[in-house]
Amino acid sequence: MDKTNNKTKDFLLDLLFPKFCLGCQKEDFYLCQDCRSILDISEYDYCLCSTKPLRLAPLTEGNFYGKCQRCQNKKLSGLFSALPYKEKHLTKKLIYQFKYQPYLKDLAKTLAGILIEHFIVSGNNTNHVWENGILVPVPLDKKKLKFRGYNQSEELAKELALVLKIPVIAGNLIKIKVTKPQMELSQAEREKNLEGAFKIPTQGESASGGKNPFRDKKIFLVDDVYTTGSTMEECAKTLRGAGAKSVWGIVFAREEQ
Repeated sequence: MDKTNNKTKDFLLDLLFPKFCLGCQKEDFYLCQDCRSILDISEYDYCLCSTKPLRLAPLTEGNFYGKCQRCQNKKLSGLFSALPYKEKHLTKKLIYQFKYQPYLKDLAKTLAGILIEHFIVSGNNTNHVWENGILVPVPLDKKKLKFRGYNQSEELAKELALVLKIPVIAGNLIKIKVTKPQMELSQAEREKNLEGAFKIPTQGESASGGKNPFRDKKIFLVDDVYTTGSTMEECAKTLRGAGAKSVWGIVFAREEQ
């Protein structure tokens, strides 16, 4: 019955608010196959460095490492990224419409599909990558969440979970500090801006009733864009402090400096 209701709801929404490709305006899709084909979905993994990141060897059971010598001190274990942010105007447009008015929340399916394709072409669609893993969306502060009505990172994580078959845990990493927009700041200012911005809530505040769901787990932090990595690094520091075994980033696109 629920599936029937969802199909009816989707039909009515498509009827009242038809979808148009953000690339060419073709009806019925946010991204048609022709426009999708021009996106250069990465076949490789790269280190965490924001300047000239190095291509890494494929992840295997014997080689599960996401950093180069320059980024050894990072709390984040590595990064999965589907697209370069600056290369295509269409990439920027997809991200913008996902986060800003008119708030195309269901773009999450399209973005998640591109990420899944990246996992496949890069060889990261294997059990050893995702076993013992959980998806954790980078949280928004309460004011921004109320204004937008949803956390785009959480919506993306939910769509990824359907394919990766690992759980999403939201509400156990929270943002407690209202920060300035990162795009307006230098790297040093970004890091200072985010100091103490995230925490693991205490019993009664958390979605799991005070239990620590992160201990000894492989965490996959989900966000839309990676620039200097300051946001994910601060989240990773908090999660490591809660006993996470490792913390990896997943983003739709990354921007190199």
